[in-house]
Amino acid sequence: GSGDALPVTTKGERRRRVVRVMASMLAADFGCLEREVRRAEEGGADGLHLDVMDGHFVPNITFGPMVVAAVRKITSLYLDVHLMIEEPGRYIARFVESGADGVTVHVEACRQPAEEIEAIRSLDVEAGVSLNPETPVESVQPFLNLLNGVLVMSVHPGFGAQAFMPSALEKIRKLREWTDRAGLDVQIMVDGGINGSTAELVREAGADVLVAGTAVFGGGEIAKRIRMLKGSRETGNGKREKKNAPQRTRAFALMGSARRVRKESPKRV
Repeated sequence: GSGDALPVTTKGERRRRVVRVMASMLAADFGCLEREVRRAEEGGADGLHLDVMDGHFVPNITFGPMVVAAVRKITSLYLDVHLMIEEPGRYIARFVESGADGVTVHVEACRQPAEEIEAIRSLDVEAGVSLNPETPVESVQPFLNLLNGVLVMSVHPGFGAQAFMPSALEKIRKLREWTDRAGLDVQIMVDGGINGSTAELVREAGADVLVAGTAVFGGGEIAKRIRMLKGSRETGNGKREKKNAPQRTRAFALMGSARRVRKESPKRV
């Protein structure tokens, strides 16, 4: 059957793929925001994931551009702003002005996803699209060549510390197949219920970026937790490499590649 023809990426190639971890600030202690950002930075997080919720698209309210701007002043880590809001197009520019390096919108919230994606890219940041657990992965297929990343939600969006939904794995596998076959440089990201055991499943399915909140901030040494999520136990070169990670600028382009190399923006204060 057609389901058998998948050997575009071998398991060996998958193992060689660099897996990155984004620390989800939703699980951080907002009473000590600067300390939490520093902990993630020093622990080797490749970037920070900021969930913006409006109480309409999802049944929770979090924060807006002011918090993103505050985080930007603290760190040069990559900031991925995930807009879990209705009419995201109205707010994209404000979040970019606040310091976002990447903006991810929900395909379910966009009337014309291609227009929202183009609006993000026109502001010289990376564009991502997210899909909820009940949304077919085929909904993002027409836009893959416009994107830097696709964020697969493996929980229902709105709250942290939920259990991982295994249905996300098949979506990741399909995205891996489509992007590899078309030679697209699209980062496959996954968000929700990521811990030591589920991280292994999503890495094996083909994910490039793991978004984790509780698994990063939930107690214990962050560096050890991030190494666990990456499936890496080495303390030699791997640790030295991670130590350098906080020094990377926004030109790191976490979600995409050198298609667009951003400079440190002199406009931002």
